[in-house]
Amino acid sequence: MAELRAKAGLTQEQQAERLGFTLKYLQRIEGGGENLTVRSLVKIASAFGVPASELFRKPRTKQAGPGRPKLKSVAAGTRRKSR
Repeated sequence: MAELRAKAGLTQEQQAERLGFTLKYLQRIEGGGENLTVRSLVKIASAFGVPASELFRKPRTKQAGPGRPKLKSVAAGTRRKSR
């Protein structure tokens, strides 16, 4: 969905408002942390003018990857020791 939103030139805030979703909810959807109802899937697909099946395909661009990048783990030798 992030790829479709970016292609439409919309921010997350704009898309959330268009759909009647909160920003946090839209962010969880785009990050893969939300299980959608069929009703929500159809609502999103309709907003973009695409069939619902389009929302299940992998993004074609790297720009629209799922969610935020993972944080790098702290190297074992650089952690502070507890006293």
